[in-house]
Amino acid sequence: MTQLAVTRQGFAPATITEAMEFSKMLADSSMVPRAYQGKPQDIMVCVQWGYEIGLAPMQALQNIAVINGKPSVYGDAAMALVQASPVCEGVEEYMEGEGTPNPVAVCVAHRKGRKPVTAKFSVEDAKRAGLWGKQGPWQAYPKRMLAMRARGFALRDAFPDVLKGLITAEEAQDFPDEAKPKAARNPLDALAPPAAPEVLEVVQVVQEPEPVELVEEVVEVAEVVEVVEAEPQAGGFAIMVPGKDQPFSTHQTLEQWAEAYEALAEKMANTAKLPARERMTKLRELKDLNKETLEKIDSVTRIKHTASYQKRIRALGAAQ
Repeated sequence: MTQLAVTRQGFAPATITEAMEFSKMLADSSMVPRAYQGKPQDIMVCVQWGYEIGLAPMQALQNIAVINGKPSVYGDAAMALVQASPVCEGVEEYMEGEGTPNPVAVCVAHRKGRKPVTAKFSVEDAKRAGLWGKQGPWQAYPKRMLAMRARGFALRDAFPDVLKGLITAEEAQDFPDEAKPKAARNPLDALAPPAAPEVLEVVQVVQEPEPVELVEEVVEVAEVVEVVEAEPQAGGFAIMVPGKDQPFSTHQTLEQWAEAYEALAEKMANTAKLPARERMTKLRELKDLNKETLEKIDSVTRIKHTASYQKRIRALGAAQ
């Protein structure tokens, strides 16, 4: 069996084999955080992270937390790493406006040869972020949480090379659900399988002149969609349909517009009153008329719209 090197700070694996044995041993222990128990692979990665930022193995296990698939370091450990760095000249932390409705936590990080970096985080900032009064530490230790948020901002801005891009665990835990990063997520995963070459040919070949009774047919589609047309609202985002000068419907947000547009396109594609070829033409015209708004929505939603459009065209082309 290989021997683990013994240093002043404890055991330190020197080879990959030693690191694997060390990780397996710790994974079977109840003295490591519960998140790492029974997970030697996670322990090994954590120890490697600690090695890169200057934490001994046991310090790394106690101070590096994996939140939403991304490693982060607790605020006290971040402070320890920065103060141990030779480029640090000191870190000041204090509160401004204590006793007022809007106290402010201030952290000033001093780095050799550079201007001090000052970060502030107030009660108003916490309210805007939806943190003030949040169940947990924000209710039990609000002053401490304000200080931790200011500390995280200042240390990351002044010592990014010391923290290696890690954010504080306190900040990572406060991410709202919709903003939590997804590990190894590629927006292109939302794409449907590539359309067969013949489908692209169908889209290019459909170049028929505008039907004479286009306006009446669009009205028929509108009846199927069962959307009551109203006067356009001031501002907002309008859905335009072929053959009509006025918006078919108007929506206050891009999210609402995208949902209504997708529903309208689906209804047009399934309107049995029109031949498949004419429905393909209308879908293409609907897409062209609303091109400007489609370009404003976020990339993931736009990719989904494109995939749905190709799927409908493919289905209608097969129905001819």
